Amino acid sequence: MTRVRRGYIARRRRKRIRSFAAGFRGAHSRLTQTIAQQQLRAWVSSHRDRGRQKREFRRLWITRLNAAIREHTLNLNYSLFIHTLYKRQLLLNRKILAQLAIFNRNCLSIISTEILSNLPRISLSDSEFPSLNKNNKVYI
Repeated sequence: MTRVRRGYIARRRRKRIRSFAAGFRGAHSRLTQTIAQQQLRAWVSSHRDRGRQKREFRRLWITRLNAAIREHTLNLNYSLFIHTLYKRQLLLNRKILAQLAIFNRNCLSIISTEILSNLPRISLSDSEFPSLNKNNKVYI
């Protein structure tokens, strides 16, 4: 019987799978079946970590902002700062504010002093706290 040369389709498929695993170590870059398993695992991890990355960066920005605000003023914290920004319709996102806190402290301090100077006294009535009587009001 004559020798049959195989076609290129299976070789092309394996080559495409191997190109994905070029940086892997050991059998994870040499054996086709192991490469396929590692490829699935990498896809799952990347899909999961895309959402996790967004959460972690948001936490980082909030921590940086809180530290910078507390360092600048004693009476203001992160939650009150963001609340007042939204009340005054200064819609800056946390990423930009955190970058201002790191690279341009003067700008963030100007923003926080403006907020402190015009900070209204917030009245918490019984609609927000039903346990309070109508005559008792809490001022923050």
